Amino acid sequence: MTSYQSSLESGAEGSSPQRHRGTASSSVLDELCLCVSVVKSLSLKALATTTIVTALLFSAQPDASAQARANKPQWWKHAVFYEIYPRSFKDSNGDGVGDLNGITSELDYLAKLGVDAVWITPFYPSPQVDFGYDVSDYENVDPQFGTLADFDRLVKEAHTRHIRVVIDFVLNHTSDQHPFFKESRASKTNPKRDWYVWRDPKPDGARPNNWSSSFGPVAWTLDEKTGQFYYHYFYPQQPELNWRNPAVERRMFETVRFWLRRGADGFRLDAVNYLFEDPSLRDNPVLPELRPGTTTGEHLQEKKYNRDLPEVQDVMVRLRAFNDSVNPESVLIGEAYVPKWEELMRYYGPSDNGVHLPFNFFLIMEPARSKLDANVFRSVIAASENALKGRWTTYVLSNHDNPRHYDRYGDGRNNDAIAKLTATMLLTLRGSPFLYYGEEIGMVTTEPKTIDEVRDPVGRRYWPANKGRDGERTPMQWDATANAGFTRGTPWLPVPPSARERNVAAEARDPNSVLNFYRQLIALRRRSPALLDGDYASIGTDPHVYAYRRRARGQTVIVVLNMSAERRAFMPPRPASGPQAYAIALATQDVRMRPFVAGELSLAPFEAVVLETRNR
Repeated sequence: MTSYQSSLESGAEGSSPQRHRGTASSSVLDELCLCVSVVKSLSLKALATTTIVTALLFSAQPDASAQARANKPQWWKHAVFYEIYPRSFKDSNGDGVGDLNGITSELDYLAKLGVDAVWITPFYPSPQVDFGYDVSDYENVDPQFGTLADFDRLVKEAHTRHIRVVIDFVLNHTSDQHPFFKESRASKTNPKRDWYVWRDPKPDGARPNNWSSSFGPVAWTLDEKTGQFYYHYFYPQQPELNWRNPAVERRMFETVRFWLRRGADGFRLDAVNYLFEDPSLRDNPVLPELRPGTTTGEHLQEKKYNRDLPEVQDVMVRLRAFNDSVNPESVLIGEAYVPKWEELMRYYGPSDNGVHLPFNFFLIMEPARSKLDANVFRSVIAASENALKGRWTTYVLSNHDNPRHYDRYGDGRNNDAIAKLTATMLLTLRGSPFLYYGEEIGMVTTEPKTIDEVRDPVGRRYWPANKGRDGERTPMQWDATANAGFTRGTPWLPVPPSARERNVAAEARDPNSVLNFYRQLIALRRRSPALLDGDYASIGTDPHVYAYRRRARGQTVIVVLNMSAERRAFMPPRPASGPQAYAIALATQDVRMRPFVAGELSLAPFEAVVLETRNR
């Protein structure tokens, strides 16, 4: 443990987020009274008093740079985010595992793609039970990923290319190898005992309650030495921090300061809806459905008493205040899989002072998850817009915990056309889009063929009903050479056979590739006022065509998505002003045959078309 860490954990003044709650006006008034008192005591001239008072009052005026920031659009509202799973992106040293220097080496590729920010999943020191989400040191880099100097270089080079760097922050739990937990489990009287959730067994020796683990089957593990159970919503090697202890909050907030001062531009907050548990430890209601893959009769549960407790939102508000006090431009992105929109809305905070961007996962949850259906998408986005009431949101179709949407929506024959269509939707809706590495080349989910190939522990436990998450985490496919250009060594997961034809080098040469379509689409989004800031309105009710309007001052954009294998017709609404025809800004078919649309638009199967017109 470093001396810096020791001073933070001792609760030294300055580590508490509470100290940032004072107002500038009260501070200035105190200083003013003090200065006037001093002036009187020294019998200085009235001119001196006037000078001091004037200077202090002037200092109380809003800072010009702060005013400029307030008038400037928040960068994350216009950003295209790109999630990088570091162990699978690019290996720079031949050990078969991707690393920070590998990411740095491909920043030019990301800049050409057009992304504005990368979100990097955990690279901290970790036993890697959950591949980095079991953190044993929050303020360092795991040697397999590099060093702090490598991180600093990555940030510097990314910023040079106008790419922001958002990092994963695991607030809910640590590794059981973290020094905090080692101290906590040492004895019942250890000062850090209350940093985690410990409970006595029931009189019969049973677990404190019936809570199940997300990774199954139970959420309590007995510590033989002290005779108490500790709580873990995920693996037993990921004990839950006790966020009811103010010392935990203070210490975790200081990690935010540490990374912001190193140049990070924000945080993706992992599993934030599980920060608190019912203090009475009431049993969760048991559902009739069995857990997929269970061999022990394990039932699913309603997470009534260990998810989305009201105290979570209080922490998010305090975290936002602390974050803003260190860097007002830093963004907080909250991961919370919730079943209802009203639950997600709470993460914005009571006065929009909570998380900047609660993750909107409703496009990767049923009913939108697995079926390309215009009515379903229209309904999901309508519910989103109705709940948001103008707030900004996120949209995501793939990530490191879900099968890739290329094959979720693909029909086996038109997968590239469907990939371009879903990309058009993702990048033209009202919100910040999140891409997952490789989706821009149409990478496919490649699941293990046998249980012996599985690396993800949850896949080994519930095989074959749940094969784990290895399939969506395979190495990035850079070229057609050995191991797809990902590594000179043996990759940590096998490179999919599809890499021979589907890779960055091949698609960069093909003007009609998925990759080049993503580049064009992102460029269109960046230069379009309507796509960046415009309002949203759905158009029509065709069960096969999802269409909507984005409109801002000076521009109207119409997005038309034929989600069927048949030709369809679409009649665009007549422009309210300006030219009485739409220009085709982008389409998945050749636009040279029809650069303008003045009447009915004929859509090819799975075609996406973006129309635009200038408003007067």
